[in-house]
Amino acid sequence: MRLLFTLWFLLSVTIQGFAQYNIPKREFRAAWVATVGNIDWPSQKGLSSDIQKQEFIDLLNQMKSNGLNAVIVQIRPAADALFDSPYENWSRYLSGKQGQPPSPYYDPLTFMVDECHKRCMEFHAWFNPYRALVDATKNLHTPEHATYRHPEWFLKYGDKLYFDPGLPEVQDYFTKIVVDVVKRYDVDAIHFDDYFYPYRIAHVEFPDYKSYAKYGTNFPNKDDWRRDNVNRLIESLSKKIKKEKAWVKFGISPFGVWRNYSKDPEGSMTNGGQTNYDDLFADVLLWMKKGWIDYILPQLYWERGHRAADYTTLIKWWSQHAYGRNLFIGHGLYQVGVSAKACWRSFDEIQSQVDLTRITTHVDGSAFYSANSFIKNKCGINYYMSKELYSHPALLPQMKWIDSIAPSAPRVKLSIGRDGYKLLQWMVDNPQDEPLQFAVYRFALYEPIILSSVSLVDITRGNSFVDKIADGKKYSYVVTALDRLHNESPMSNAVE
Repeated sequence: MRLLFTLWFLLSVTIQGFAQYNIPKREFRAAWVATVGNIDWPSQKGLSSDIQKQEFIDLLNQMKSNGLNAVIVQIRPAADALFDSPYENWSRYLSGKQGQPPSPYYDPLTFMVDECHKRCMEFHAWFNPYRALVDATKNLHTPEHATYRHPEWFLKYGDKLYFDPGLPEVQDYFTKIVVDVVKRYDVDAIHFDDYFYPYRIAHVEFPDYKSYAKYGTNFPNKDDWRRDNVNRLIESLSKKIKKEKAWVKFGISPFGVWRNYSKDPEGSMTNGGQTNYDDLFADVLLWMKKGWIDYILPQLYWERGHRAADYTTLIKWWSQHAYGRNLFIGHGLYQVGVSAKACWRSFDEIQSQVDLTRITTHVDGSAFYSANSFIKNKCGINYYMSKELYSHPALLPQMKWIDSIAPSAPRVKLSIGRDGYKLLQWMVDNPQDEPLQFAVYRFALYEPIILSSVSLVDITRGNSFVDKIADGKKYSYVVTALDRLHNESPMSNAVE
């Protein structure tokens, strides 16, 4: 009997270890919610506040059901605001008219953050730093807006209008906007995408010659000056975000190719037509080396085997250049069931890409562009995410360079109702009154207590959990506490 129990124990540990290897206990699982052009939310301009709210709730519920634990929402798509900003107009993507608040009034950012936190999901506030007008032939802002008050700040490039990144006044203006959001809203992170200097237009130079002549005299190479402009913005924001609220993260989602090997031996073996360093003037590797950002989320929207930018080549390259910061991978979910390429005609490419993140060192999770894919549900995306890819919940990755002190362990008691459901209740010492979450783990009788992904059954902000398994079997439970940065306490007493 002892031998049989020992064999069963070793087998269970092996099975748990295999499952934990495939579905990590900690994993960033996010989706971008684009608001520019009403890509993801709201579905169209001019909807009532109640419909806007319900659309966001429905979207959030679907993402939660799919196993996601973070949302990246575009709150400043084009020098406008999806929140009550003292500096910029209400976005027309809400009311249909620039400068007009939602009706009846509500603050979408407060609402969205609250709804995310109810579901134990992080809210990452996504800003576009320099894009001012999507269509430079129209200016729908009110006369009080910066595009009218400071026309000297802006440059027309192609069919769009951009802030001039070389102007100190522009950097100060944008920094004020970001810090204001950090100060007034309970966001978990500030997030920028790949748009710094605009993508190059063939044979057309970005017209920043005046600011270069005024401020770039110490830089014989204009490209170095442009990179320095962006570097100074990132460094300044990093310091000011942490000074305001030390726990708020700062993340960048750059274009997937830093530099091609043909330009730099440190670059990737790719043939990207444009790159972060040479065309967008975003030296993201420097930002990680300097510790100015907390996570990097490169957009690897290509498939495995892509001629110019192979997914497998790029994930390996980025994993070798994480520099101790969290590395997440951006996936082109929008291509599933839409792209003409055979590899995107099912969910298999995404499944394989995520599987690769889980066996690649220094990769801590994924994000998907964009949330509209869950609404369209091409090729059964929602089924495969909820049942296969993310069949167990996951804690978010830690960021120990910000904080590594875990909260106290909870004290748990268990009762069983007439219906056979188990009710867990707990208390925890929390002298700082920090907003805590709690992870609930369940184990079969005689199963070893290993805090893995397969034993994690729920993450909640409350002080109780009802397990609706009423099968007459005996289970044991433990609970841990999680702080803002997902540091996990020692486990509670076990109850069964």
